[in-house]
Amino acid sequence: MSDENIIEVSALSHSYGDFEAVREISFAVKRGEIFSFLGPNGAGKSTAINVLITLLKIQKGRVTISGYELSTDPQGVRESIGIVFQEITLDRDMTVEETLQFHGRLYSMKTEEIKSRTDELLNLVGLNDKRDKYTKELSGGMKRRLEIARGLMTRPDVLFLDEPTIGLDPQTRRKTWEYLRDVNREGTTIFLTTHYMDEADVLSDRISIIDHGEIIITGTPAELKNNLGEDLIYLETSDIRASKDILGKFPGVKEVRGKESGLILSTTKDGTRILPELIKTLEHDGITIELVNLKKPSMDDVFMHYTGKELRDGSDRDIGAEGR
Repeated sequence: MSDENIIEVSALSHSYGDFEAVREISFAVKRGEIFSFLGPNGAGKSTAINVLITLLKIQKGRVTISGYELSTDPQGVRESIGIVFQEITLDRDMTVEETLQFHGRLYSMKTEEIKSRTDELLNLVGLNDKRDKYTKELSGGMKRRLEIARGLMTRPDVLFLDEPTIGLDPQTRRKTWEYLRDVNREGTTIFLTTHYMDEADVLSDRISIIDHGEIIITGTPAELKNNLGEDLIYLETSDIRASKDILGKFPGVKEVRGKESGLILSTTKDGTRILPELIKTLEHDGITIELVNLKKPSMDDVFMHYTGKELRDGSDRDIGAEGR
């Protein structure tokens, strides 16, 4: 295992009967980074993460976390990680402080360490003034922050979060991102799954796009977007086929793809400089421009480019994990 990598996964597969939810995925997570699995519900994200956190038994492949081999030392893996599940799992009749203290005792932490760690974490996630509140009295965002604090009680090397902001309003989601960045700055490696494009883009150091149980591509958000080109131009014209032939050879155009009733052009140069000459060339050949749009590549564009479709929202199900 590389000193730089805290997680290494090689040819991991997992099936439920005849359904292969995860198909020979391989990736590594660097120590100290925020790493994301981005994909729709049913893509295999939760199955993969449930294998890594030892909730599902490893079937095929090899996983090493913090130097522990998952297949031979799952207890070592468990002791080196923290977990925040997709569903809220707090005891409604415990206070905020009791929740953290109970978790510390569960892991045989010393009394003084439990107290100091509780104080430290409540300050970190902004819940110090709520320590005597029952968890049932907390808002959704506060509950999520408490779960993050609970996952950090044992000072884990890696914090796993499965869809950490699902069901939260946009403002609370952004606040949660800020807390996760603070956690990461404290030295904890973060591995999260998400189907939110903006979350993966804003929060992650690197992203693996996963769909139908396979990793399609991995890179930094900037790398993934830059791979598409400097700018994207969307065109609708009076003759799509002829436009595609002409623009495929146009200087500064990297690639031309069809989409619905139009074309998407990725450019190697500033699109605002290419566009006037491009329009002039098409009009010279008798082609009318009906609609034009120029923009920088986004994660939505990246997902569309590499999977051939927009991010669907759970029509396919990851049987046994995300689908239940």
